[in-house]
Amino acid sequence: MLTGSEMAVVDANAAALGVPRKQLMESSGHALARTVRNHADPGDAVTVVAGRGNNGGDALVAARFLDAFELRVCLLGRPETITTDIARENWDALRSAAYPTEQVRDSSATVLSVDVPSGLDAEDGTLADNAVVADHVVTFHDTKPGLAAIDASVTVADIGIPNAAERFVERGDLQRLSRDPDSHKGDNGEVLVVGGGPYTGAPALSAQAALRAGADLVRVAAPERVAREIQGYSENLIVREYEGARLAPDHVDWLGSLAADHDTLVLGPGLGDADATLAAVESLLAEFDGPAVVDADALSVVPDVETGAALVCTPHQGELRGMGGETGDDRRERADLVERFAADIGHTLLVKGPDDVVSDGDRTRVNRTGNAGMTVGGTGDVLAGVTGALACVLGPHDAASVAAYATGRAGDIVVEERGSGLVATDLLAAIPQALS
Repeated sequence: MLTGSEMAVVDANAAALGVPRKQLMESSGHALARTVRNHADPGDAVTVVAGRGNNGGDALVAARFLDAFELRVCLLGRPETITTDIARENWDALRSAAYPTEQVRDSSATVLSVDVPSGLDAEDGTLADNAVVADHVVTFHDTKPGLAAIDASVTVADIGIPNAAERFVERGDLQRLSRDPDSHKGDNGEVLVVGGGPYTGAPALSAQAALRAGADLVRVAAPERVAREIQGYSENLIVREYEGARLAPDHVDWLGSLAADHDTLVLGPGLGDADATLAAVESLLAEFDGPAVVDADALSVVPDVETGAALVCTPHQGELRGMGGETGDDRRERADLVERFAADIGHTLLVKGPDDVVSDGDRTRVNRTGNAGMTVGGTGDVLAGVTGALACVLGPHDAASVAAYATGRAGDIVVEERGSGLVATDLLAAIPQALS
C-alpha cells in the first residue's frame, strides 16, 4: 500500500529512471478504459468528469478509447486552468478530435473513480462527509489507504512503473523535503554532534554538513582540549566543551541533558575507541530516546545497547562486520544481508559502499549516487551530518535514504565540476544543490 505522497515519489523516481509521466498517464488511461468496458455495454452513456490535475488527465486519456459508447467529457474548471502540461495536451487532443465536451450532472449514473474517490484522503484513508460515492475505483501501481473500507470494486492497474522506482533512491525522494516559508529559527531542526577528542576534523565536518543539509542550529559537544580547534574550522559552529581530553562516563549526565534539547543526536565522529569512551557512548544511548545517528567507533556498541532511541547506523562494510553483520559479493546478496541484520538489531542501517544499502529490516532501498573519489577520508562524517539534519524532519529510514542520495550526488557534482582529487570539505558547498 502506498500513500498519495509516497506514490508521487514513486512517479518521480520512475521519470528519473526513464519512464516519463506522459507514458504513465497513457497507461493509466488505458487501464481506466478497460475497466469501463468491463462494466458498461457498447452504446451505453458514459460521462467522463475530469479535474484539472494529472488524475484528470488520466480520465481524458481514457476518453479517447471509449468510442464504442455514447460519450460526454466534462472538465471541472476552465481549460486554461489545467495545472499540468500533459493533462492540457490530452484536453486539447479531445477538442481537436471533436469529442463532446459539455458540462452535465447525472447523480444516478454508475461512478468510476480515478485512483481514489474525490474526498478520500490518500494519506490517512479518512473519508470526507461529502466524498464521491464510487461504484468502481481504478487505482494505479498499488492500493491506497482507505480503499479497502469503501463499498466499491477496486482494480489495481499496472501502468508500467518499474520496481526500481521503489527500490532505488532517486530524485523523486527529494519531494519528501519541504520548508515552511513562515518557519522560525529552530523549526527546521536542531542537531547535537557529540564527537572529537583524538580527532577534530570529523565532528567539524559532520556539523557543517548538518547546517548545509538544512538544520537551523547545530552544536558540537567536544572535550575542552580540542573544542577551540573545532570552533576554528567555521564561525558557523556552536561548540559546547566539557572537561578532559576525550569522552568518558562522567560526561554522560551533562550530555544527556544537552541532547534532550535537540531534535537529533549525531554520535561518533572523531571520538576514538577508548574503553571509557565506548562505555560513555553506551550509557548515553541508553538514556537518549530521540533520533540518533551513530557513526565510526561508536557503532561497535549498538548491537548490545538497550535504548529507546531511533537509531540510524552508518557503517562502511568493515564496520558492519565489526558490528556482527555480514557482507555479500553482489548487490542483491548485500541488500538481503543488510535487511536481515537491521531486523536483528532493530535499527535502521545505512551501509556505505559502491551502492549504499538502507534498511530498517522491513523496507530496503539502494542508492547509486556517488563515485570512487568519495573513498577519501571524511566523506562518512559528511554523510552522518546530512543524515542528522534530515532526521529532524523525516523518519529514520527516509532520512537515511535521502541523505545517502544527496551526499553521493554532492560528490558527483564536485567531480563533474572539478575533476578528480575530491576532498571531504568539497562536498559541503554542493549539498544544498544536491538536495534541490
